[in-house]
Amino acid sequence: MIEEKIQQAVGILKEKEIDLWLTFVRETGIMGDPMLPYICGVGVTWQSAFIITAAGDTVAIVGQYDVANLTEEGYYEEVSGYVESIQDELRRTIRRLDPRQIALNFHLNIATADGLSAGMYMNLLKYLEGTPYRDRIISAAPVTSALRGRKTPAEARRMREATRLTLEIFDKVSDYIRPGRSEKEIAAFMLKEVERQGLELAWDREHCPAVFTGPDTAGAHASPTDRQVAPGHLVNIDFGVRFEGYCADLQRTWYVMRPGESEPPAEVKEGFRVLKGAVDKAVAVLRPGVTGREVDGAARGHVVDNGYDPFPHGLGHQVGRAAHDGGALLGPDWEKYGETVFMPVEPGQVFTIEPRLDVPGYGIVTIEEEVWVNTEGCEYISRPQQELWLIPAS
Repeated sequence: MIEEKIQQAVGILKEKEIDLWLTFVRETGIMGDPMLPYICGVGVTWQSAFIITAAGDTVAIVGQYDVANLTEEGYYEEVSGYVESIQDELRRTIRRLDPRQIALNFHLNIATADGLSAGMYMNLLKYLEGTPYRDRIISAAPVTSALRGRKTPAEARRMREATRLTLEIFDKVSDYIRPGRSEKEIAAFMLKEVERQGLELAWDREHCPAVFTGPDTAGAHASPTDRQVAPGHLVNIDFGVRFEGYCADLQRTWYVMRPGESEPPAEVKEGFRVLKGAVDKAVAVLRPGVTGREVDGAARGHVVDNGYDPFPHGLGHQVGRAAHDGGALLGPDWEKYGETVFMPVEPGQVFTIEPRLDVPGYGIVTIEEEVWVNTEGCEYISRPQQELWLIPAS
C-alpha cells in the first residue's frame, strides 16, 4: 500500500507542477503527521525528513537508529542517517535536488494537511537560512488532499469491506432496539459485536456508536445516555468500523411504533421523504469538477424548500484512513470551512452524504451514506437506506 501511494504521490507532484514534497517530523509516537502512514510504515524518533519529488526521487533522512528500519522497508531509494544534526544532510539533499518549490504539510483549514508543527517549521527555516529554498516554501495541501482523496483499488476494497461490516452490525442492532432499552444498552450491544468480530472502531469509543432516541437529544457526536427508547421515538445511530486501516462512517434512522399504529405518523413519513430526497439531490449533482458548495446547496435547498430548517453542519466529508479525512468538503460557504468547499471534486474520492432534519415531538431524521466518485458521477459503496426502519411497539 505504501509503495503504491508513494508512486501515486510522484504522479500528483507532476500533475500539480510541484517539484518536491517534504514531510518533516519527530517523535511520531507522540505527534505523528497525518500523512506519515501513507509514505512510511514505521515510526521515527529524531528529526526526520521524507522527500518525494516529481522526478521520482525518494529520500529519507533519519536518525542513525532508524536507518535499519527504513532500509528494510525498501520504500525509499536513498536512506541516510545522522547523529548530531539533520541540518547538513538536509541542506545538501535539497541543494542537489534544487526544487523550485518545497511543499510542506501546513494549511489553515485542512487538518490532514496540517501535520507540520510550529516548532518543526521554525527548525526548518533555521536549517534553510542563507539558501534560496527558504523562500520557495508552499503548502502541500494540493498534494496531500489528492493523495488521501484518490483511492487506489486496494484502498477502495478496504473501504467497501468496512461499510459492509458496519451495515451488518446495523442489521443486528435493528433486532435489538426495543422500547425500554437505553441508548447506553444499544451502544453496548453494538460494541460487543465489534469485539466479537475482532474489529476496530472508526473513531472514539465514547461516541462510536452515537445513539439518540426521541426529541431534544444532545445531538451529533455526543455519548449515549441512560435515556430509554419509547414508542413514538425516532432513533438514530452514527457508527462505523475500521477494516485494514480504512474507515466506514454511516448513520441510520428507525421509528418506534406506538401501540395500534400500522404505519408511522404522517409528519414522520414526510420528514423521511424529504431527507431521502435531499440525499438523492446530492447524489445527482456530485461528480468530478463540481464544488462541495454546489453539492451541499442542492441538498440544503431541498430541505429548506420543503419547510424545514437548514441542517447546522456541512453535508458531507471525505472518508479514508480517518472517518473525517480532509481535503474537499461538501458544505456551505461558512468561515470555518474556508476554501475546502470550493475545491473541485475528483474521481476516486469517497464522501459521506448526511443531511438531517428535526421532526418536532419525535426526534431527528438522518441518513449518512458513503459514495465513491467515478469519472461520470458517483455511486454508493454503502447499501443505502431507502425507507424508514420500523421497530414494533413491544
